[in-house]
Amino acid sequence: MLDLVFVRENLEKVREAFEKRHYETDALETFVELDKTRREVISESDRVNQQRNASSREIGQLMQTGKRDEAEEKKAEVSKLKDKQKELEQRRSEVEAQMHELLVGLPNIPADDVPIGTDESDNEEISKWGKPREFDFEIKDHVDLGEALGILDLERAAKIAGARFAILNGVGARMERALINFMLEVQTTQHGYQETLPPFIVNDKSLFGTSNLPKFEEDLFKLQDDRNFYLIPTAEVPVTNYYAGEMLEASDLPMNFTAYTPCFRSEAGSYGRDTRGLIRQHQFEKVELVKYCLPENSEEEHEKLTADAEKILQLLEIPYRKVILSTGDLSFGSHKTYDLEAWIPSQNTYREISSCSNFGDFQARRMNLRFKRSGDAKPEFVHTLNGSGLAVGRTWIAILENYQQEDGSVVIPEALRPYMDGLEKIEA
Repeated sequence: MLDLVFVRENLEKVREAFEKRHYETDALETFVELDKTRREVISESDRVNQQRNASSREIGQLMQTGKRDEAEEKKAEVSKLKDKQKELEQRRSEVEAQMHELLVGLPNIPADDVPIGTDESDNEEISKWGKPREFDFEIKDHVDLGEALGILDLERAAKIAGARFAILNGVGARMERALINFMLEVQTTQHGYQETLPPFIVNDKSLFGTSNLPKFEEDLFKLQDDRNFYLIPTAEVPVTNYYAGEMLEASDLPMNFTAYTPCFRSEAGSYGRDTRGLIRQHQFEKVELVKYCLPENSEEEHEKLTADAEKILQLLEIPYRKVILSTGDLSFGSHKTYDLEAWIPSQNTYREISSCSNFGDFQARRMNLRFKRSGDAKPEFVHTLNGSGLAVGRTWIAILENYQQEDGSVVIPEALRPYMDGLEKIEA
């Protein structure tokens, strides 16, 4: 959430940022009017309060001099002023509630180096790693490969649950588990992240904190429960909320967490896109990276987090590219985002496998996550960052397709073999 004072004092800068994001700026005009009303109400409330205090003093003086009739008149006047003040306080509360609701709906301000664009076609490539393999046989996609190897069953998953679900069997399930363990071990032992296993169900307050609510409720799976519980769309939600409402010390930062969780998304509005296979599922698994850091270090920590996610692809020797998202493709709460896109041979293109974002203080402000630099210092908001390290299902896809052999078998990447008891190849 944006800071009210920042918006008030930087109105043109905010308006320009929203125009770059192709976000309607009408809300800013409403904000200006509400802010004006709020100031007027506060001013009037102060005036009424001063008048009430003055009249109260007069009452005391009149009572001391025996002018009881005049004192009673003043008491009636004070009573009216008291009622007037209550009305003004109520009006102020209403206006401030409207301003808060408006601020909640405003997106984050993009970083200065975020490219201006209308959609994902305007994202800019930063770098490439690895060279896509040249096949001397007709390649198959992960669905054909998985079904032929007996490790993927989409038909029975649809029977049990519905479209956009999958069952992994045998070595396929084992490789999914191996990938999770591999990713967690790299991040904990090589990059110093603390592993955590959070709840897979969260409340609406937590989803508000990470800006999933109220704007993106249709993308979530809500439980039929009067406690406002939801299945998590990503581990970002419970892990980023870990210290919500708390006061940290500057010496505690940075904090680095990694977590495996299943993720659940309704994929509202995506029907017709990526309907074949595992690219876009209602349920999938992911290893998440989350950072809390000092404001002055968030850019550097963003680069580190992205590099930590890249390391997984490098160790698995999967070709990928790194892009910076344009203003038109930037998520609601993000200040700046890098996407890592793995090479998918059957589609002859790169597909997102990790999204690494710096949210600045946008999320921390919503969840009141602050820190102090010293005991008597003014509290400041923590900066939060997160990224996939990686999306496990899409990594599974990338391995099948990039490591497929002419006979339909799939070679297991060397880095993953120790997590599969030395197994070198998946065969029918």
